[in-house]
Amino acid sequence: MFLRYLVPLTLLAASTGSAPADAQTAPAATRGTIALTFDDAPRGDGAFFTGSGRTRALIEALDRADVDGAMIFVAGRNAEAREDGLDRLQAYAAAGHSLANHSYSHTWLWQSEPGDYLADLDRTTRLLEDLPGHTPYFRFPFLDEGRTVEGRDALRHGLAERGLRNGYVTVDNYDWYMDALVQRAIAAGREVDMDALRQAYIDILLEGIDFYDTLARETLDRSPAHVLLLHENDLAALFIDDLAAALREAGWQIVPAQTAYADPIADMLPDTLFNGQGRVAALAHAAGLRPAREMIPPFEDEAWLEAEFTRRGVFSSAD
Repeated sequence: MFLRYLVPLTLLAASTGSAPADAQTAPAATRGTIALTFDDAPRGDGAFFTGSGRTRALIEALDRADVDGAMIFVAGRNAEAREDGLDRLQAYAAAGHSLANHSYSHTWLWQSEPGDYLADLDRTTRLLEDLPGHTPYFRFPFLDEGRTVEGRDALRHGLAERGLRNGYVTVDNYDWYMDALVQRAIAAGREVDMDALRQAYIDILLEGIDFYDTLARETLDRSPAHVLLLHENDLAALFIDDLAAALREAGWQIVPAQTAYADPIADMLPDTLFNGQGRVAALAHAAGLRPAREMIPPFEDEAWLEAEFTRRGVFSSAD
């Protein structure tokens, strides 16, 4: 199937990490491979965990789930704002996970000049470059790769000059808003049905993976090594081991992020400005397979999520 894409401005070095032998090739019976990535680390306190407690809980849950090589995308401002910020990042690295750049200030590219934006992400590179586990990947905050061709290409060129690969996602979702709903409900004194919350979290994320895998198969005639977008939030720390079990039950093999980023899709730069839904949707849009509105699923809508949580009885009624 023909796809329009731009040749990368430079070929960067291959992944610096190596996957375990059993993660290199998925058994024929599996549905495909997927990697777990977490944005915005290290975040502050939440309703269930302090920031440092969340880091410990997430590391322990990933260990219980036998997940190696998750990638932690660091917002430099978050790390410097917290006394234990660098310690938390080093704890992820010591547990076998990778650290990557998610900018310093977490700004929208469309609201920034390319030079200022690059200077901002350089601050986080300087913060990370001497830490163990540092890897040369950058993820655009909000998945915003620019709203003009000139801005988009300026950033692609700037990343290539710095030896940074695009830490794209193939599976977008609103896990951040699910967490926000819970934080808000608890602040309002509402009770949370933890079993209902766990199942909602798992079901909605699995639905997202199905959506984008179907789109990938339409676009690429195959299932690529998927990269799941998550955030370093309370829901991840609470339920990531349950999610990992559900993924495996559904036929997915969980691989290190750097293994997933060795997929050929990493070098296919879509000739489109429709990048906010991730790499698969961008390639589908560049190929003209679907209108943009058909590549934004309902579970990436705040009102839909609020109604779904209500339907599932996640929260007690408001007083």
